[in-house]
Amino acid sequence: MKLTYSDYLNIDQLLDLQQLRSEPEEHDEMLFVIIHQTYELWFKQVLHEMDKLRDDLEAGNTWGAVKTMKRILTILKTMVGQIDILETMTPLEFESFRGFLDEASGFQSVQFREVEILCGHRSSHMFKAHEDQPQYLSRMKQRMNEPTLWESFCSFLSQKGYDPEKPERKNDQGLVYDPSEKNQELLLDIMQNDNETAMLCELFVDFDEGMQEWRYRHVKMVERTIGDKSGTGGSSGVEYLRKTLHRRIFPDLWEIRSEI
Repeated sequence: MKLTYSDYLNIDQLLDLQQLRSEPEEHDEMLFVIIHQTYELWFKQVLHEMDKLRDDLEAGNTWGAVKTMKRILTILKTMVGQIDILETMTPLEFESFRGFLDEASGFQSVQFREVEILCGHRSSHMFKAHEDQPQYLSRMKQRMNEPTLWESFCSFLSQKGYDPEKPERKNDQGLVYDPSEKNQELLLDIMQNDNETAMLCELFVDFDEGMQEWRYRHVKMVERTIGDKSGTGGSSGVEYLRKTLHRRIFPDLWEIRSEI
């Protein structure tokens, strides 16, 4: 029997994954489930691309890193665009099935935590949400032992003959390493004299900005849907999400803007 489209993509299994909890079934719960399952698929792809990006950087492969980062940025734009679809659901429509979520919350997305970890962020909340799920704790701890994007970028600079200051992990809340004046001087020189590496630097800034855009749109979507109510997973909802806004992933690349 020949391989079919449905068999190759496991379409039947995929379409069985949308199990609604509301009784009787609320129409808008289907949209809510599909949007969030789609986010998890995109997170999986972003992590897949981040693994390749770090390999490209560690190997000093400029064009491989550029291409991979551009793909990640396009996925980020798609993820932000999906919020427009979710916002077609009114607060009343969400409230009609919200109670059936029990304590389930996007706050518990392990894959998004993995993305944050590879970006260099750390927080006590990362582990707290999965205290009773050792398989997820193990995944996050493994990611914490891997190089962050910035550490791989510094390795890339070394491959290109530069002498960057190696990031020293010293923080367990927020960004794991502090900004480096030495690296800022180095980056300023690169921006002025090394066009290829400067292009990659700008893509890193695009990624940083894209993550901030994602966080902002997410905050505003939650705010317009539930206001200041607590999140289903026990978080403070919008109040917590607001605190995550404007988190810089690559502060050295931002600090040099005023010097260019």
